[in-house]
Amino acid sequence: MYIVVEGDDPGFDIFVNGRSLARHEDALERLALRLGVRPLIEFFSADENSMSLLIEEGAGNQELLRRLPPPQWYSPADGLKTVRALLRTLEADPQQLGTEGEQVLSELLEYAHVLEKTMDRKMRWHLAVSWR
Repeated sequence: MYIVVEGDDPGFDIFVNGRSLARHEDALERLALRLGVRPLIEFFSADENSMSLLIEEGAGNQELLRRLPPPQWYSPADGLKTVRALLRTLEADPQQLGTEGEQVLSELLEYAHVLEKTMDRKMRWHLAVSWR
């Protein structure tokens, strides 16, 4: 799972390593719901790039690209509310996600950093999924 910022070049590095977050998405969703915040997956929007990769891998139909709705964009403040709630909980006990808890915590910190820059620049964002 990675962050996409609206526009061609946001003017800062948006790279985040979301592999552990993706592997623990179900547990993070349950945790977010328990904390009363939106799960990260609710910030997902299928974009043309990620769908193209899916189709290249043979897991989709080329027709999907023509019917793909426009991407949904979200306020970085909304994303930060979720990320910060998860950070607070996992900082207190990273092992609640097992042996990868520290890695998930590290990736959430990367998300927070990018979302803070996105908010400072009054831009919008969404999550996408890499199929590789």
